[in-house]
Amino acid sequence: MKLLLVEDEEALRLTLVDSLRQGGYVVEVAANFTQAYEKIKLYQYDCVLVDLTLPDGDGLDLVRTLKADGSPAGVLVLTARDGLDDRVQGLDLGADDYLVKPFHLSELNARLRALLRRRQFQGQHHIVFRDLLVWPELAEVYVSGAPLTLTRKEYDLLLYFLANPGRLLTKEAVAEHLCGDQVDAADSFDFIYTHMKNLRKKLQEKGADGYIRTLYGVGYKLSTE
Repeated sequence: MKLLLVEDEEALRLTLVDSLRQGGYVVEVAANFTQAYEKIKLYQYDCVLVDLTLPDGDGLDLVRTLKADGSPAGVLVLTARDGLDDRVQGLDLGADDYLVKPFHLSELNARLRALLRRRQFQGQHHIVFRDLLVWPELAEVYVSGAPLTLTRKEYDLLLYFLANPGRLLTKEAVAEHLCGDQVDAADSFDFIYTHMKNLRKKLQEKGADGYIRTLYGVGYKLSTE
């Protein structure tokens, strides 16, 4: 899952990035409004965590921009502004949740998991797709009842497909999802082919053959048939 963290306070930003990356998320950061605006215009995210009070703008304007652009990203507002008017305005603009500073990292992670579950999997605690059963909060995958062991990247790749069944995902979109804006520095997409090959092989070994189809020169699709 790919996140954008918009936070100008450096110490808090570093703490949050470390915690979120340990949780397996791909995390990009923006220290101010300008950086955040550029990123949400250039890249897609599963969720944007946005502080309202930024040195060069208001985080609520970022929420407005995301919604005006039709972004599928969830929005979690992180702020010290705990007034009722701020909360109501943020939620009315389309924010999914609101967390007031200071907060515990465990609460942030719980809110984030719930938000992503609501946005991508209709609030389900587990995902069933054909012979696959996935428990996202436990990072456990089963094929016809047998456990499937995946690397973090393979697991993230599988979740990305499960969140977009039957939809064509370009190589560029897959690369960006796995690596964030660091993909701009990549010389090729060879790393995608490696992860895809390994994921397919592991699925096939458990009897889940033909789940991920390749559209040569374009991308990949999770078959719903």
